[in-house]
Amino acid sequence: MAAVNRDLLSLCGPLREALHRTDYTADALLDALGEDAHAALGRGEPVPVRRATRDAGELGLLARLFLLGDDCPVSEVAAALAPVDLDHAVAAGLLERDGDVVRPALDLRPMDLGDGNLWVLSDLDGSMRPRTTAPDHVLGVGHASLSLLRGTPTAATGTVLDVGTGCGIQALHAAGYARAVTATDVNLRALDLSAATFALNEVEVELRSGSWFEPVEGRTFDRVVANPPFVVGRARVEHTYRDSGLDLDGASELMISRAAQHLNPGGTASMLASWVHVAGEDWRSRVASWLPAHGVDAWIVQRDVADPALYVGTWMRDAGLDPRDPAAAAQAESWLAHFADNDVEGIGFGFVYLRRTDEPSDVLAEDLRHGYSDPLGGEALGYLDRVGWLRERDVLEERFAVAPATALERVYLPGDEGWRQVVARVHRGDGPQWQHEVDDLAAALLGGMRADGLVLGELVDLLAAAHGEQPGPLTDAATSLVHGLVRHGLVLPA
Repeated sequence: MAAVNRDLLSLCGPLREALHRTDYTADALLDALGEDAHAALGRGEPVPVRRATRDAGELGLLARLFLLGDDCPVSEVAAALAPVDLDHAVAAGLLERDGDVVRPALDLRPMDLGDGNLWVLSDLDGSMRPRTTAPDHVLGVGHASLSLLRGTPTAATGTVLDVGTGCGIQALHAAGYARAVTATDVNLRALDLSAATFALNEVEVELRSGSWFEPVEGRTFDRVVANPPFVVGRARVEHTYRDSGLDLDGASELMISRAAQHLNPGGTASMLASWVHVAGEDWRSRVASWLPAHGVDAWIVQRDVADPALYVGTWMRDAGLDPRDPAAAAQAESWLAHFADNDVEGIGFGFVYLRRTDEPSDVLAEDLRHGYSDPLGGEALGYLDRVGWLRERDVLEERFAVAPATALERVYLPGDEGWRQVVARVHRGDGPQWQHEVDDLAAALLGGMRADGLVLGELVDLLAAAHGEQPGPLTDAATSLVHGLVRHGLVLPA
């Protein structure tokens, strides 16, 4: 167990009582702000939030204090946070006092991840009140964290490991579906704040201090989750929440290559990662090369690709640096030069899902850059299950059915003699909304699939005879097609 800030931990009991009494919750905050002001809060615009909370009593005061970073009168804060002792709160690092006003030293944010209200402590990010980002800054729940929350399976499981827990949000989420949760971080401040977050929510998590998988060497888990410091750059550490000290995409390589060693048989990993696109090199081959030839099923999903200039500018602003400042400009120049020296043309970002097996590895890396609304976590487990099913069976001897959400689309354009079909495709209407182009024979094959009908091999023979095709090539094409459609959930085993 890592040593933690005892002052902050001892504050959590009375603080929790105050937060319950004032109804400082995600639902109550949304009701008080209204949708427009709540959206403004997400954009970092304080004025609409201040206006909306003027008549919201103690809840409004706490929102201005912890979410906007406003200076608030000591007497009003003392009343809103009772039974918290303000001197205790200052000593513990929750508040700062300046004469007759106090301001927050930490971000204290209510959230609802789907199972009721939770509170998360993190460092202030400067979005509402400018401040310097310290090297040991503990990031709050940002877009990447939320993406991983939506991308992590929540099926009940035994043990979960959260590598690089930060403010603790992934471990807090895991406590809702796991029997036991272990969280690690190399940043001691992150361990302090995550321990306080767990205590505030009365959640038990084992905390361990150390780098990467070192704190749990020799241990295995049913699930691994990780939002590691995957920023692609030079081999240096300026901010522990984003910089690994490993060159380029070395952090992602380390996580992807080692995660399966810490999984129980059948266990899964859900991680965010980044990888470079190098001139003349396929990014899919690069990431796949980090995995062993045996013992892992992997689904690698690229969600976005940034050009080097956009990437560097984004992370410079993330650190609170002004790109017009000479020192910041020199840093950007060094970063971009490092990319150029290594032929980096872009930086990819996405999800990596792994399952430990006793079989030859099955690895698929692909783009998923279009929009979709369904959470990806359940889809990831379904994908890995379908891969396992395909490994164990000869699809020609199986019956299939087209998934209920799969539609056949045909696109026509005007031609010299009326409408001319230019493409036909099957489109999945739920989940990641995959699309596969098909020809007329493939469409006819799918149209003949029935749960109580012919097996695939018999369907192919019937189709070949009806259209005067050779069974051999058609069988090979149908086998490949069905494998792809089953992987993506457009066609399902009957």
